[in-house]
Formats: sequence, C-alpha cells, structure tokens
Amino acid sequence: MGCVQSFREICDRQKNTNVRLSLPAVCFVWQTAMIILFGVFIRYNEESDTHWVEHRKANNISSDIENDFYFRYPSFQDVHVMIFVGFGFLMTFLKRYSFGAVGFNFLIAAFGLQWALLMQGWFHSLDYTDGKIKIGVENLINADFCVAGCLIAYGAVLGKVSPVQLMVMTLFGVTLFAVEEYIILNLIHARDAGGSMVIHTFGGYYGLSISWMLYRPNLDQSSRLQGSCYHSDVFAMIGTLFLWMFWPSFNSAITDHGDGQHRAAINTYLALASTVLTTVAISSLFQKHGKLDMVHIQNSTLAGGVAVGTAAEFMLMPYGSLIVGFCCGIISTLGYIYLTPFMEKHLKIQDTCGIHNLHAMPGVIGGIVGAITAAAATESVYGREGLVNTFDFEGAFKDMVPTRQGGHQAAGLCVAICFGIGGGILVGCILRLPIWGDAADDNCFDDESYWELPEDEESVPPILQYNNHMRNKDVSPDQSG
Repeated sequence: MGCVQSFREICDRQKNTNVRLSLPAVCFVWQTAMIILFGVFIRYNEESDTHWVEHRKANNISSDIENDFYFRYPSFQDVHVMIFVGFGFLMTFLKRYSFGAVGFNFLIAAFGLQWALLMQGWFHSLDYTDGKIKIGVENLINADFCVAGCLIAYGAVLGKVSPVQLMVMTLFGVTLFAVEEYIILNLIHARDAGGSMVIHTFGGYYGLSISWMLYRPNLDQSSRLQGSCYHSDVFAMIGTLFLWMFWPSFNSAITDHGDGQHRAAINTYLALASTVLTTVAISSLFQKHGKLDMVHIQNSTLAGGVAVGTAAEFMLMPYGSLIVGFCCGIISTLGYIYLTPFMEKHLKIQDTCGIHNLHAMPGVIGGIVGAITAAAATESVYGREGLVNTFDFEGAFKDMVPTRQGGHQAAGLCVAICFGIGGGILVGCILRLPIWGDAADDNCFDDESYWELPEDEESVPPILQYNNHMRNKDVSPDQSG
C-alpha cells in the first residue's frame, strides 16, 4: 500500500509535463498495426472461405444451411447490439458526459474487437500447418465477449480518464482477458458459457483495481457534474432495456447447438425476470416514502443475467434460475445503497457506474452457483451422454467426474479474480504516468474536455447534493445506520 501511494504521489507531481500522446496519433498507429497484423495472420476459416463448397462435398454436408453462420449469426447480432448500444447507452446517465459514454464506448469496442480476434486467435484458432488464424462467426462473438470485459471496466472510470487512457486500458484488458480465458476454459477446463467468471468477474475487478490506482482525492471539484438529470436517466434506461432483452442471447451464443443453447436461453430469461421484481421491491423498501431509485432499475435489474451465466447451460432448473435472480436483485440493490459509498470512503475506489454491484459481485455469485451446480450433477438427471456433452468430458478429461468438475469451476473463479485485481493494479500504474492527457479534477464528467458541443448547450447549475448514482440520498435514516 505504501509503495502504491508513493507511486501515485510521484506521478501527480509530474502532471504538468508537456509530453502528451495525442488521440489521432494513437488511433492511426494502432489501426496501421492492426492492418499489418491482420495481413500477416488472419484468414477465413473453412466455413467462410470459398473452399466451403469442396468441404461440404467432402464431408457429405447436404446443404449450406449447415454452415455455422446460420446457427450463430442471430446470436451474434444480439450480442453486437448489446456491446455498442446496450453498454453505450447504459453509461449515458451523467448529465454532461453522454457523448463520452456512447462515443468512447464505440471507440474502444471497435479497437478492442480487432485486437481480440488476434489475441484469442493465437490461443484458440491458430492453424499450425500454415501459422494462420482462421476466423468465422463464432470468433466474432468471442471477440465481442472479450470487448465486454473492457467495457465493464470502463464503467468504473467513466468520466475520469482520457480516450488515450481508455485505448491503453483496452489493449492490456484484451490481452489479459485472452490469457485468463485460455487458462480457465482450456487448462483448468471450467465451463463458463455466459462469462460470469471470464467476462464479468474479470472485467469488474479489473476496472475496480484501475479505479483504485487512479483515485482522485479532489474529485468533489466536479461534483456539480456527477449527477444525472431526467433525460439522461431515460437514455440510460434505453441501454438497460436493450441489455435486458438480449441477455439470453449473450449467455447462449456460444453454447452447443441443441439442448444446451435452448436451456441457457430459458435459464437467463427466468433469472432476469426474477431480478426485476426483487430489485423494485428492495429499491422501494429502502427509500423514503417508498419511491423507486432509477439507478437501481437501470442496473440491478440486469444482475440476474450476470449471475446465471456460468450455470446457464447446466441443469439449473427453472426454479433455480428464479432463485439466482431473486438473490442477485437483493444483493445488487443493497450494494448500490451501502457498498458503493463505503468503498469510496474507506477503500478509495471511485466506482462511477457501480460495476461492483452489477458485474463483480454477481459474477462471483455466478461462479459459485456454477461450481455447486456442476458438483451436484448426476447421471440420473443429465444422463451419461448428457454429462459428457454438457461438461465436455472428452479427451484428456474423459475420466472427470462432476464433483471434481465443481472444484475446477471454483479454481476458474479464483483465476478470474486474480487476473482482474493483479492486472488492474499493473495497468493502473501505467495509466498514472503523466503522458495520457487526462482531465483535471474540476473537469471530470464533462464532454467539453474532449468533444465539440452544440453552441446552445445549456449551462449546468451547481448542485449541492452528490450524484445519486454514487450515494443514495433518500435512504431512510433508520436504515442507514
């Protein structure tokens, strides 16, 4: 802790340096690098190449409808909308940072998916016969998943970092994601169809650790801009609804065709529905006069989709999905009410969007649910072939038993947490260097620092009350103590 504090102080003293990395230079250099790397490594796979016709005949495939594109593309569309519309608009709640929320979300997602195709390709899709990465529609889905982890992390530092810092954060985030994903899914052999561990737990703690490293003790100088307004909350709710509607596709997108994909969609559908009712109940219960807080409705209603991700393709049973959603609605909403203020005051973690309550905690819950559900799997429930198919008990893992698989699931969760925290601290140290052009404390959460704004933009009157996305100002006095 002392070393980290000393490093912060050294970087803060260097803030006045004239050395700055410009956004145009970074974008041009990195896009040029992507073009070169794609030219060297990336090729179409057998189902997207013109040799598909020959492959089809050689393998007695009767029709083009058997091409994986027709199975995966509907899910890819839904996931793609979640990445660019859902995550982008969910972060527009700040009254003066909507351009930055949607625009920088667009930027880092577009960059991140290119780097993800390379990083994940080197681990999963490399053809050793010619040294090329072969990509198809499933690779596009996995690249979007990888980007989702970085967008989750962006939520923790929303409004406090420069676009160049976001690009650096995404570069390292995608790299760390690809490594931890390979360790969890391939080496440990954990199952994580909806990414509770690989995406949400990693992304959540990666963002929180970076936010801790970039702690701003004088952030209250921008307190007038940290609140939401009526219209910004409505726009954020658009993001919530897109995410909520398409989350069953997110959790089922890369599961096995057939019963696994079907089951994942059902389990997610039910968990999300349960979370909404619980969130509304808890939000009203802990507010003065029984009113609802829009922060909870925008965020906590999605927690069930996060928590059911790992076990989505397992035999969780419909009532089990409802229980998961019920518990997450309570935990996530209480997290916004009590944990977020506590973390800022005592742990020095300024979590702008409350990703700890929407992604990190529900992700951990999802990993635990997955471990318990896997360990409790029996042949009488799954059938022998069902166990093999669901948990991929083949090859080197053909002798695996469900109880041992549960242990592997728990190990996967630990790896995700370690990569998130450790990687976040490391990247946070890099982002503290005084070359990134981040805004001053009194200019945070303001689009004017990085965007051309309309001339008739209304001025923002100063407010005394702190942002309701960070502290619940209407908690009943008898419940806050």
